[in-house]
Amino acid sequence: MSTISLIVDIVIAIIVLIIVIPILASAIRIVPEYQRLVKLRLGKFKGVYGPGLVLVIPFIDRVITIDLRTIMLDMPSQRALTRDNVEVSVDASVYLRVLDAKNVVLSIQEYRSAAATIAAATLRDVVGMVDLDTLLTQREEVAKRIASIVDEHVEPWGLKISSVAIKDIKLPDTLVRAMAAQAEAERMRRAKVILAQADYEASQMYLKAAETYVKNPTALTLRQLDTLLEVAKEHNLILVVPSNLEPVTAAALALKARGGQEGQGSSSAS
Repeated sequence: MSTISLIVDIVIAIIVLIIVIPILASAIRIVPEYQRLVKLRLGKFKGVYGPGLVLVIPFIDRVITIDLRTIMLDMPSQRALTRDNVEVSVDASVYLRVLDAKNVVLSIQEYRSAAATIAAATLRDVVGMVDLDTLLTQREEVAKRIASIVDEHVEPWGLKISSVAIKDIKLPDTLVRAMAAQAEAERMRRAKVILAQADYEASQMYLKAAETYVKNPTALTLRQLDTLLEVAKEHNLILVVPSNLEPVTAAALALKARGGQEGQGSSSAS
């Protein structure tokens, strides 16, 4: 009889251990540095605990784990109208973190989805307040404005909006083609301006040369003869100099012709 009693006691002890050990294990929580435990005792707020070792009374205390690290909420693409009535599709992400674990638990049920919903609505509102050029060229400023407005809404919940990133802005295909045509027209306009500027500078140089030739007819004659000499050299022609040329002009022409012949001779000798 004593043997049976001993076996029964051992079985009861094993059963008790099987029940008690998990309960005791659940009563001890180790909270890492980046988390906090919000404890509710019998439904009432008890406190925020962590990091480190935290004791929990089984069946009496309820704990909710809150992550304090920055999280990214990837919003679905939002369709909106700009101030100048252009329909765009904007892809954005929201970066937020928890500042007050108590308010996150007691003030809002699903803080991530709530923050994403407010961010999406704010994005559409802000896009509607700016024109397309501002949205495309000042993307960071638009994102900062969205982050500031969303942060004001979620601050009572114990949340902080770190930043908003506008990842992509999609335009209608017709508008993309129109913008490409406009860019091409702008490049053509700049090219024409450069050519016109070059023509103007060349005309100014020709005007100055003409004024010089008018003041000095000998220079004009030398310029004409120089052109004739270049043509004669290119086509191996013999240039006949009129005898009635002024001595200075004839001498200059002879020296130039002689210099050309010496240059040809030296090149042939080499």
